[in-house]
Amino acid sequence: MSTSLQAQSSSNLRLQRTIAFASSGLLVAKFWAYYLTHSVSILTDALESIVNVVAGFIGLYSLYVSAKPRDIDHPYGHGKAEFISAAVEGTMVLIAGVLIVYNAGKNLLYPVTIRELDTGIYLIAGTAIVNWLLGAISLRQGKRHKSLALVASGKHLQTDTYSTLAIIAGLILIAFTGKLWIDSVIAIGFGLFIIYTGYKIMRESLAGIMDEADMELLERMVALLAKNRSANWVDLHNLRVIKYGNVLHVDCHLTVPWYFNVHQAHAEIDTLAGLIRGEFGETLELFVHNDGCLYFQCHICKKMDCPVRQHAFEKSIDWTLDNALQNEKHGYKESET
Repeated sequence: MSTSLQAQSSSNLRLQRTIAFASSGLLVAKFWAYYLTHSVSILTDALESIVNVVAGFIGLYSLYVSAKPRDIDHPYGHGKAEFISAAVEGTMVLIAGVLIVYNAGKNLLYPVTIRELDTGIYLIAGTAIVNWLLGAISLRQGKRHKSLALVASGKHLQTDTYSTLAIIAGLILIAFTGKLWIDSVIAIGFGLFIIYTGYKIMRESLAGIMDEADMELLERMVALLAKNRSANWVDLHNLRVIKYGNVLHVDCHLTVPWYFNVHQAHAEIDTLAGLIRGEFGETLELFVHNDGCLYFQCHICKKMDCPVRQHAFEKSIDWTLDNALQNEKHGYKESET
């Protein structure tokens, strides 16, 4: 693992450790607020915080595992652990959402008297501020380091903040109106929202585990290469991107003039790699297969100083996502059929 990757992994680990222990403290504060008030919407917040604590420590362990260097058994590293962590967190968020809806529904049928609202509001307002700050830091660093575990933690913490703010608004409304059913309705609404959030986290993590193509990332990459296309790059095809934690593994076939020697062909690969790393960061591994051009590709080749050209240039084939993902070399006749 490179020095920059090690520094990123250590930084991610420290942040996740802070989140895990801070979530434990916030959990205690929320259950204390519930004990004082008997508010089911505050219980909703506290139940979700249990998920925050467990997920925080799962995320901490996953980042510890993903930071390990490659070994014989894991030649691509341990980055997939982050996807598994996010999948577990998403599952727990779903379960918390179901429990919240159940408890809120029961409380709607059998209301419980709410007490000491002012103290409860102050307590959970404090947790909302801390959660928001931790979530913002986690999201920013997760996106910068391409860590799904930190992004999942950040989204979860900020979702918790939104629900806490809405619960505070509901408690203030109850204080003014005295209508206890508002407490349960708010809890049910946010229970459903939490279920949706859990589904989204699970969907993203399963996509990573199954190596689902990130079409938005691929489109950006193809557009970057097309914009900076060299005359020596006759064709690009068989483009693939796989995510392993915060590392991108990119495979592609690059067609260059067949008469280039090994050093010339490697220089073209270095140029291609530099473009991708400049846009997507150093946390990238690039595997490029060099193809030599064939005579049927003269029709699409813009290299006008080619000493072995057999056919006149007729039409350039634009690099698009569709043709970059194809397995075969492109040619003018093929594109017309």
